[in-house]
Amino acid sequence: MAKEEQLEGSDVVSDLINFLNSSPTAFHAVDLRGTKQQSSDFGSLEKRSSIYLVDVLDVFDQNKRKYEAKKFLKKAGFVQVSERDNWNLEAGKRYFFTRNYSTIVAFAIGKKYVPGNGCYIIGAHTDSPCLKLKPISKITKGGYLEVGVQTYGGGLWHTWFDRDLTVAGRVIIREGKDAYSHKLVRIEEPIMRIPNLAIHLDRSIHDGFKLNTHSHLVPILATAIKAELNKVVAQNGGPVDSEDDKEKSNKVSNTDDSRHHSILLQLLASQLGCEPDDISDFELQACDTQPSTVAGAMKEFIFSGRLDNLCMSFCSLKLAACSGDALIDATASESTLEDETGVRMVALFDHEEIGSNSAQGAGSPVMFDALSRITNSFTSDPKMLLQIAIQRSFLVSADMAHALHPNYMDKHEENHQPKLHGGLVIKHNANQRYATNAITSFIFREIAAKHNLPVQDFVIRNDMPCGSTIGPILASGVGIRTVDVGAPQLSMHSIREMSAVDDVQHSYEHFKAYFREFSQLDAKITVDI
Repeated sequence: MAKEEQLEGSDVVSDLINFLNSSPTAFHAVDLRGTKQQSSDFGSLEKRSSIYLVDVLDVFDQNKRKYEAKKFLKKAGFVQVSERDNWNLEAGKRYFFTRNYSTIVAFAIGKKYVPGNGCYIIGAHTDSPCLKLKPISKITKGGYLEVGVQTYGGGLWHTWFDRDLTVAGRVIIREGKDAYSHKLVRIEEPIMRIPNLAIHLDRSIHDGFKLNTHSHLVPILATAIKAELNKVVAQNGGPVDSEDDKEKSNKVSNTDDSRHHSILLQLLASQLGCEPDDISDFELQACDTQPSTVAGAMKEFIFSGRLDNLCMSFCSLKLAACSGDALIDATASESTLEDETGVRMVALFDHEEIGSNSAQGAGSPVMFDALSRITNSFTSDPKMLLQIAIQRSFLVSADMAHALHPNYMDKHEENHQPKLHGGLVIKHNANQRYATNAITSFIFREIAAKHNLPVQDFVIRNDMPCGSTIGPILASGVGIRTVDVGAPQLSMHSIREMSAVDDVQHSYEHFKAYFREFSQLDAKITVDI
């Protein structure tokens, strides 16, 4: 491996780590809105990683450098447009829009684009299984203050026990009499924990861990006595010297804590720089406070939460060498779009883990609306041209894949056992749980072969149910040709997942080559003609 390639690969991985640490929720992945971030320390990585990551992986000051998608796009010259406004698009320009601040679509229009030409898309998702706070989260029992949560998606919920948890998400804040703002929040320090039951009180644990997600999966926030003492101190601690101090003190005691514990509201208000009474509503989730990291004896692994699917979201966008993305790098200068006849697009959706059926999920009209509005901007008679454009388009549905587990090898089909470091996995299913077919698989595989990139295949065992992705949803809903792929990982849907450093670089290179070469390759394939 050439030194410049090692440096580039190192930057891709290090910025992925920072992106993961900066994105505890789908909202943060799209737009950090100035929230504080943790820094990542890779220590003596240079000494221990001569094989994979040579010479770099600096300690990043994340308070100065933001890693969310909007920041990348704006820095690279992408212009934000709103779905609420008319679009006046130009060939050779780059644009993006968001929906619900948890779904983002970015696209670059080729200089030679004409209405009816196709879009070359990578689709991924921003959400991961988690515990979301209930509308009324206040629970008090046994002398403890607990936080009521709902399970979101199909998580490995036993992995959430005995973890140092905090909360993050978005808050609606009252600003003045008639003004409200939407702000993102993340409490940095661990404030909650779901403790396991001691083995001495449950000897049946040896027969298997039986979890009741309603009764057992409830984080402890504080003891009731300490919380009450804190309230008394907040109300009476120290002299009140001015009318402003009196008003501030009264606001602490007047907070409506019938739905949520007052101590939780105080923590949120302190982080947001407002008063507890100013918090009108919120959408929060529990999250792990342990940072993502590059690890393993050879520093070849990534240990992190939310690799499914922030890793694919990141790789579809990112090129660390210029603090941009695969999309950004593929459109980083005017010359890269000079001969492009189509539209290069990345679409990162929310709510994949729960079926995509929402206003901002892949089951919504987001993708169709984007294709329609792009076409409409260049013609006064878009209906027929839009249908043609869809048939000329192509989607790479990028969602993490199941790597072979050395302790459970019988869970994989004998001839389809993806390995870590083995490159992107093409997913197949005869029952269309994945949208891959021979043509779409060939196109993606041919791009890999041209660039000497490894590629793998996955088929689920016949005696096991198969998961799915946004691929079949978009393929059937929009009518677009689709291939389902993903980087291999272990511990999928655990609070801490595991993937390989090399596969981050493989994914990035594969996506970049796809953007740059698809239109020429597709022109050589004759199907339905």
